[in-house]
Amino acid sequence: MIERTLREAGVRTGLYTSPHLVEPTERIRVCGEPCSTEEFSEAFTQVHETAERLIASGAIDMHPTYFETVTAMAYILFRRKQADTVVLETGMGGRLDATNVVDPLLSVITPIDFDHEKFLGDTIPQIAFEKAGIIKPGRPAVFSRQHAEALHVLEQRAAESGSEMIRASNWRVDHLELHPYGSRFHAVGPGTQVVIDSPLIGAHQVENALTATTALHHLGYSPDQITRGIAATVWPGRLERVRQSPDVFLDGAHNPAGARALAGYIRHSHHGRRIWMVFGAMRDKDLHVIGHTLFHLASELIFTSPDQARAFQAEEIREISGETRARIAPTVPDALAMIESAAPQDAVFITGSLYLVGEARALLVA
Repeated sequence: MIERTLREAGVRTGLYTSPHLVEPTERIRVCGEPCSTEEFSEAFTQVHETAERLIASGAIDMHPTYFETVTAMAYILFRRKQADTVVLETGMGGRLDATNVVDPLLSVITPIDFDHEKFLGDTIPQIAFEKAGIIKPGRPAVFSRQHAEALHVLEQRAAESGSEMIRASNWRVDHLELHPYGSRFHAVGPGTQVVIDSPLIGAHQVENALTATTALHHLGYSPDQITRGIAATVWPGRLERVRQSPDVFLDGAHNPAGARALAGYIRHSHHGRRIWMVFGAMRDKDLHVIGHTLFHLASELIFTSPDQARAFQAEEIREISGETRARIAPTVPDALAMIESAAPQDAVFITGSLYLVGEARALLVA
C-alpha cells in the first residue's frame, strides 16, 4: 500500500518482498515491474563473485545465504535502475535481517504475533525484541495496534534510540463497510481524514490500511494521494480471488495470525456457503494451531503437498491433525482437479503455505 501510493504520486519506487509466489524476480520490483531474468542473473553474478573474493581474502568466512544474496542483489538493482524511494519488507524478524543494514526514512511494524518461533523466540516479548531491531536511532517508527506486551518492548526500544513513535491507534476508523471483496471506510487522524476504498480482502486489511495511511501521512502524502494509492493496490496470494462461480481464493495463511484472519473472513463473508479448503504447509509450521483454527470451517477438506522438500506430505497433515475426513491429493495439480466438482455457489480456499499458493496460482491464473 505504501509503495503503490508513492508510485501513484509520481515517485520512482523500488519494492523488495519475500517470498516470491512463482518466480524469484518478483521479489525485486521497480515502478511495480519485476526485474528481468537477465538483470537478476547479472546482479547474482556480481554478489556471488564479490562473496568469493571476500572468502578468499579471509574477510568473511562463508557465502551469504540465499536471502542475504537476493537482498544484496536488490540493493544493486535499485541503485542501477535509479529508484528514488525503496520500500523493504523484512524477511524474518528484523534485528538480524539482511534488510536491516539500511538507515531508513521510516520504520513500520505491523501487528506482532507468533511466527518463526524456532528463530525468533516462543514468547511475544522475545519476538517483539527481534522485530524492534528495525527501529533506528533518530528515525521515526510507525506502530500498528499491538499486544500490550509487544507494545512495551517497542516503546522501550524507541525510547532507547530516540525515535519518534507514531501510533496508528491515534487514528480511528469511521463508516466501515466490510464486504466480501474489500472494504471502504474513513481513516480519521489528527487534523485530517482519508477516504479508504481498499481492494484487499479481509478485516485484517483494515488495520493494515490504517497503518499504511499513518505512515504515508507522516511522510507528507496528501489524503487524495493516499486514497488513490490504496485503491490501486494489488497483493497476489493474500486472499486473492482468482476465479468466480465458484469463487476461488488464494491465501498464504501460514501462521496462527494468518489462520485467524482467514477464519474470520470465512465466517463473516461466506456464512451459509459450502466451503472447500485445499491445505498444505511447510514443516516449520504449527499444524495443531493452524488446523484447529481453519479445518472445522471446511465442508470439503483436501490436504496436499507443494513441490518443496520442506513440505509436509498430505498424509502427515491428516495424521497430525486427526482430520480423517480429509481427502488426500499427492500434488497440487491433483488437488486442483478435485475442486473442479465444486458447485458455482460454493467457495474454495487454497491456503497454508505461500509455496502452495504460488504453485496453484501459476496453474490457475493465465
